[in-house]
Amino acid sequence: MTLGAIEAGGTKFVCAIGTETGDVLDRVSIPTTTPDKTMAAVDDYFKAHPVDAIGIGSFGPIGVNPTDPKYGYITTTPKPGWGDFDFLGHLKQHVDVPLYWTTDVNEAAYGEAELGIAKDVPNSIYVTIGTGVGAGVISNNQIFNGRTHTELGHMRLNRLPGDDFENNCPYHDICLEGMAAGPAVGKRTGKAGKDVAADDPVWTIVADYIAQACVNLTVSFAPDKIILNGGVMKQTQLFPIIREKFDAYLNHYEDVPALDDYIVPAGLGDNSGVVGGLLLAKLALSQA
Repeated sequence: MTLGAIEAGGTKFVCAIGTETGDVLDRVSIPTTTPDKTMAAVDDYFKAHPVDAIGIGSFGPIGVNPTDPKYGYITTTPKPGWGDFDFLGHLKQHVDVPLYWTTDVNEAAYGEAELGIAKDVPNSIYVTIGTGVGAGVISNNQIFNGRTHTELGHMRLNRLPGDDFENNCPYHDICLEGMAAGPAVGKRTGKAGKDVAADDPVWTIVADYIAQACVNLTVSFAPDKIILNGGVMKQTQLFPIIREKFDAYLNHYEDVPALDDYIVPAGLGDNSGVVGGLLLAKLALSQA
């Protein structure tokens, strides 16, 4: 069988085809402009590359509850033109194959859980920290959703003493995304994160907020692994700082795995989402 994947991000869409074992055979990157232009390119790709099913992970917020009238929609996104866009409905008009619909971070979390660094454990959380912050939760080998999908990037944190940075989130006075995502680093330093020196004090601040988030995830979901990915986490010097601060904040309240094996980088790197999409397409086919 040939399977398809869509990793729909706010900057670009990645469309791919591959196998049921997660091997990517072909891919294309499409700029996220307007729904008309972007989706036309998606349609053309799958017309030229026929598949048996497609797994889709989209930026959001999105409707993931099948009983919700907005199921399959991108809903309240600030991305111009994409609010209340019927993503799944559009695809159904152009491809007649089973579709699996979820968030982009759930898609990546599933890829890591099935074939990546969390493949040997049943419970994991994938957190991407880049332009924004999102997280996907895998519970007992299944994607976790409640009434809707999680928005863990907006968990509330404790402000560090002396840190007077104005939270970069327009909705909250302090949250993980507003304090630690790439744009926050840029506002703190006046530079893109990739241009900030590895020993700049800003990274200790960012690591502290990420460590607080990891404590919150630990006591809320009891995962076997927390996977940190995204542009900010390409600063690999953050991992030992996060683990040290996590250990201090948790203060041995509960047992967790060895920290080098608990708070970890993604095993699939930048392929987490695409691989997850292929595996979700396989799941959609089996459910159909």
